[in-house]
Amino acid sequence: MKATASTGRTPEMPQSSGGPVLQVRGLGKRYGEDWVFRGADLVVAPGEFVAVLGESGVGKSTLLNCIAALDRPDAGEVEVLGQPVSRLDETAQAHFRRRHLGFVFQAFHVLPHLSVAQNVALPLLLLGTPDDSRVEQALQAVGLQGLGERLPQQLSGGQLQRVAIARALIHRPALILADEPSGNLDPATAQRVMDALARQVSEHRAACVLVTHSLGAARRADRVLRLTAEGLTAAGDPEPIEH
Repeated sequence: MKATASTGRTPEMPQSSGGPVLQVRGLGKRYGEDWVFRGADLVVAPGEFVAVLGESGVGKSTLLNCIAALDRPDAGEVEVLGQPVSRLDETAQAHFRRRHLGFVFQAFHVLPHLSVAQNVALPLLLLGTPDDSRVEQALQAVGLQGLGERLPQQLSGGQLQRVAIARALIHRPALILADEPSGNLDPATAQRVMDALARQVSEHRAACVLVTHSLGAARRADRVLRLTAEGLTAAGDPEPIEH
């Protein structure tokens, strides 16, 4: 049963076989009288990795926030697993994100007082399904085996980003949203971070939308799109963009 905007209930919608995970129709966001972008359309299937390029300030992070219902769009609609998340009330949106979405932030957003393993386990704890063995598997999948007891301040930037990826994937979400996951990392570490993300997307058949400045990261995707003030268009072979 679909939750409505008035109930605040948690939508319990399984991913339908063959149907898209994400559908974005005519999405737009403005600040004051000025549109950041509008008319954005996007469909992402299970197991598909989509990269979005765009100049600084065009609204790439805002696009992800609108998809995740962290920000309310001023036009259009977002559906995840057939659920119109942009119409839900805040409580229902939070429950839906917790169960079905994984968000990789550029700034990591790990909790400094928790160990690596505890940070990765948080989504499972919030869902009431703790699983130490799955946490160990997640750490191994991103190359952090043996580091579960360390605190975040004992890790490098690349290791922290892999903690963020493991945490985003631990509950096996249907949709992964990644905001510049290789930003501010050296090339070798950025490559390893992208390897971990792409591998997990493929293995768990999640849909993934990545926003990035990095041409190398974008070329790892199945499709590359470009965001402008007029929406999303196919980028073809990505060209360098202005930072």
